Amino acid sequence: MTSRLQLANAIRALSMDAVQAANSGHPGAPMGMADIAEVLWNGYLKHNPNNPDWPDRDRFVLSNGHGSMLLYSLLHLSGYDLTIEDLKNFRQFHAKTAGHPEYGYAPGVETTTGPLGQGLANAVGMALAEKTLAAQFNTEKHTLIDHRTWAFLGDGCLMEGISHEACSLAGTLGLGKLVAFYDDNGISIDGEVTGWFTDDTTKRFESYGWQVIPNVDGHDHASISAAIDLALQDGEKPTLICCRTIIGKGAPNKQGTESCHGAPLGADEIAATRAALGWEHGPFEIPEAVYEGWDAKARGAEQEQDWHSRFADFSKTAPQQAEELKRRLEGTLPDTFEAQMDDYITQCAEAGTDMASRKASQQTLNTLGPLLPEMLGGSADLAGSNLTLWQGSKGVTATDASGNYVYYGVREFAMSAMMNGVALHKGFIPYGATFLIFMEYARNAVRMAALMRQRVIFVYTHDSIGLGEDGPTHQPVEQLTALRSTPNLETWRPCDTVESAVAWKMAVMRDAGPAALIFSRQTLPHQDRAEEGVKAIERGGYTLISETGELDAIIIATGSEVGLAVAAAQTLAENGRGIRVVSMPCAERFMAQEVTYRESILP
Repeated sequence: MTSRLQLANAIRALSMDAVQAANSGHPGAPMGMADIAEVLWNGYLKHNPNNPDWPDRDRFVLSNGHGSMLLYSLLHLSGYDLTIEDLKNFRQFHAKTAGHPEYGYAPGVETTTGPLGQGLANAVGMALAEKTLAAQFNTEKHTLIDHRTWAFLGDGCLMEGISHEACSLAGTLGLGKLVAFYDDNGISIDGEVTGWFTDDTTKRFESYGWQVIPNVDGHDHASISAAIDLALQDGEKPTLICCRTIIGKGAPNKQGTESCHGAPLGADEIAATRAALGWEHGPFEIPEAVYEGWDAKARGAEQEQDWHSRFADFSKTAPQQAEELKRRLEGTLPDTFEAQMDDYITQCAEAGTDMASRKASQQTLNTLGPLLPEMLGGSADLAGSNLTLWQGSKGVTATDASGNYVYYGVREFAMSAMMNGVALHKGFIPYGATFLIFMEYARNAVRMAALMRQRVIFVYTHDSIGLGEDGPTHQPVEQLTALRSTPNLETWRPCDTVESAVAWKMAVMRDAGPAALIFSRQTLPHQDRAEEGVKAIERGGYTLISETGELDAIIIATGSEVGLAVAAAQTLAENGRGIRVVSMPCAERFMAQEVTYRESILP
């Protein structure tokens, strides 16, 4: 029988070989965390390599994403569709095995990680989604949602401020099925961390309301197992397991130093490592006995089948709820959604009310909320200003997670990254709000949502220098440019109640990427449109006012400037000018239209 150490050494061998072949990468973390990973994946993780996406699997997040070869090795060894050739192509162009894990490429990668700390916040979001979905659908007789979220993280993740934001809230919300492993190896890129990271991590996390298991030998399988067993006994608090490890474990001349953090070990050191580990196999060579020791396909299939049996029983007892859960997990919208939203948009057009677009957004939420129970809203301590609460909002708490609204507190970055985790988990469409100016705090999480093409809705209110009294610290100027330049992000800046409703509709219906909805604090005038003009809003840009006579100029405007553009066009028209006003609430959507349409609007 293959020993646990041999199973862990397979990770070390694959990791150092892949980094060496690529002449690029990070062997230290995978080699240092190999023993922890072996215990978790072979003894506790609920997953099925045959079907990486089955709903009730455990989620595993490698927050220290530079150690990606740890994850790729685990996926390959346990039976996922990730071949040895894929590992040989580590860090190569168009490879499944990118330098940092990328969602949507290698099966089993739950989230894109790399920017340190964000994976941890994603994991908090996943655990939040699990707890909320379980509270909404589980019954006394039927447990359909019952899985854990496991996260690996390093010193860098804990140094990043987002770790404080996310972990503080995780404790407050009592996310008891979240377990994080801290790779406490004392080394970062610049060397020993004692010169810049001397936090008492145990006290820090205990103050958040976490269970902390300190001083675990990260290279002793029995100690790791005992720590996990202890973690599983506490279902009320998230758990941090602090594992003392040696970075680059097994490399006799480089382990324990920064030299093995982010560079290949080199041929000589790899040879010495093979000798030190007793690993007598060549590069990328894994004995069949090791594969057999890692193979999780049979166990995973059995675990998934057990869930399908439970779901079948639930379907017999509560068929409508079962179909609703299935729909939400698949990410499809109710059949009547589009028609009902179109009716509401027509009502907005007929009412013709002047209104701040943040208020128009809230009114739209009052229509959306009952239609979409999967909406999980929130705000970074600005609910009364962002107007993100709707008539049916109910807060999610530690003792009652069945709600549909998260009070994130002043945590813009964590809120955004947690929403990414919620979306990745499935079962929800998350939206969260702050002032547009404070998008800056969260920009990288917005970028990650776009990179992963997740349906996340970022709501930003108090747009434009119309926010005069608060001064320049609160007046967004360059933020729209940053959002609009982010690939795969649709930025909607509506000019009135009608465009606001359309913006929400399109953001919800878009399942291949996030949207940023930009709303004003000040009242905006209603713009009259013909029926075809209302429908044209969905194209992102359309002719709001047509020119009289020969076209002299086109004014393109968005949001709060549309009213100014209309007034200017009217003044110019009185002076004999043929002016067309084009409202362009979403330039990205407009640029995706066919050329003939674009040229008809902007000849």
